[in-house]
Amino acid sequence: MPGFDKSLDKELFAESVEFESGRINVGVFSYNENVPKLQLTRENKTRSGEYNFAKLGRMTKAEAEAVLPLIQKAIEKM
Repeated sequence: MPGFDKSLDKELFAESVEFESGRINVGVFSYNENVPKLQLTRENKTRSGEYNFAKLGRMTKAEAEAVLPLIQKAIEKM
């Protein structure tokens, strides 16, 4: 079975919400022209101001409220 090929992954939508400690990214991707799917990721900000990928896991109420409008926009692109 072949592995993941980044060139087949099309980004249909992408927006982020910034927080003090990092950001949450909302995206819609279609791999190899298949059904578009919603993707949520977290990036934590390092002391130097750069971002590192982190498992999203749970969100605070403030994070969920900030991300919800982006999710609704993303659904329109699916």
